[in-house]
Amino acid sequence: QVQLVESGGGLVQAGGSLRLSCTASGRTFSSYVMGWFRQAPGKEREFVAAITKSGSSTYYTNSVKGRFTISRDNAKNTVYLQMNSLKPEDTAVYYCAARSGATMKENRKEYDYWGQGTQVTVSS
Repeated sequence: QVQLVESGGGLVQAGGSLRLSCTASGRTFSSYVMGWFRQAPGKEREFVAAITKSGSSTYYTNSVKGRFTISRDNAKNTVYLQMNSLKPEDTAVYYCAARSGATMKENRKEYDYWGQGTQVTVSS
């Protein structure tokens, strides 16, 4: 069992930056592929980024490539999402998720544990 708690959301102007954090309970954080998803009002939850267990590889959805960076610190049981050059269309609740499997996935059904989410609002 893994419990995930996100933090770092808030209100920012377009072009600004935010860094989200997700801290996991337990001693097996490094056993999980980690992902970030987001859900805007009236839309389905969508994949944003993922990172392998060791942090050696990452994967992004096209709309955030070059602007967002996912990273992890296994010693701190934490995964991060650095978001730069934010746009109003990035406004959403952002969720972190943990996956027991070996590979990064875009499908939210492939993830076993979820945080409660943190709101990110980008004003124009």
